[in-house]
Amino acid sequence: MKHNKIVVGITQGDINGIGYEVIIKAFSDIRLLELCTPVIYGSPKVAAYHKKVLEIEAFNFNQIHDADEANANHVNIINCCDDNVRVELGKASDVAGEAAYLALESAVKDLKQGKIDVLVTAPFNKESIQSEVFHFPGHTEYLANQFEVKEPLMLLVCDNLRVGVVVGHAPLNKVSEMITSDLIVSKLKTLQQALVVDFACTNPRIAVLSLNPHAGDNGVLGNEENDVIKPALKKAVSMGITAMGPFPADGFFGAGQFVKYDAILAMYHDQGLAPFKALTFDRGVNYTAGLPVVRTSPDHGTAFDIAGQNLASSESFQHAIYQAIDIFRNRLTYRAISKNPLPRYEINANGESDHVDLTQIEDNEQF
Repeated sequence: MKHNKIVVGITQGDINGIGYEVIIKAFSDIRLLELCTPVIYGSPKVAAYHKKVLEIEAFNFNQIHDADEANANHVNIINCCDDNVRVELGKASDVAGEAAYLALESAVKDLKQGKIDVLVTAPFNKESIQSEVFHFPGHTEYLANQFEVKEPLMLLVCDNLRVGVVVGHAPLNKVSEMITSDLIVSKLKTLQQALVVDFACTNPRIAVLSLNPHAGDNGVLGNEENDVIKPALKKAVSMGITAMGPFPADGFFGAGQFVKYDAILAMYHDQGLAPFKALTFDRGVNYTAGLPVVRTSPDHGTAFDIAGQNLASSESFQHAIYQAIDIFRNRLTYRAISKNPLPRYEINANGESDHVDLTQIEDNEQF
């Protein structure tokens, strides 16, 4: 970590949306600079345009050419785009899509090289960014490809509410055929690992939602619960994962059962994200679990309808930064403890402390 602070790489997202607005508003609170060193991947020219439109004068970017030049006390920005790029607020355009991709590509390159510690992505338009070099449904799938991860997990986080999805960005009419027992087990393993390592949960409890209404009503409304989900849960439990369900989604959230669990695994995108966003307002964070690196984002989109109107809330974006920092620190702590187990001390008959090396204790020894 440079300057003894976590270096947070931030992509500009879609230049016609609210990306720069939430970035500027977030870092207008200078206390955020006490926690991290931000490096924006985008365009100084575009940033200046948004500042002017939003009439935010008392804010400055520090232009640098490389992340290694980042000033710990400033909001740094690296130019990733053509200087002639044109901003058209509230509109989807190929130009904006290319600008979003170039910023993301540059940030990921630096993330791989260790020049930045974590990545926070502002939202892009999923249609505009499509090209010969980018053919993914979203950030999650692109990053999984870049870091060679087969099954990443989209995990929405707000305080102790964590909601993952088995099937993410996919058409609803494809969901049922995509869900398999093996896929559910894979997602549960990734979720379990994230809860322990990234969120420091001890013995996490995971609730798994059903696919069909009323959990299929014993086959009346569908057989996926009996044929696919329950066998997956049985296998996960045999692997030491505390996974329970399947629970009907409506009653599970409606009755407040979600507070009893460390995480919830929904079967598909809207089943999990709709109740999550209804409960968390502007504070939710999208986290990509299962990657060897830390990536978060706000849980909202480009918000073209309010772009340039100074109406966007930066709260979700700020929480995305906080969450990335917390996860990075939790990973460091976990690795330190795993490599150097804490010594166990016992008081002997003379009232003195006896040191016991945990690495020498047999796995089946009780203490």
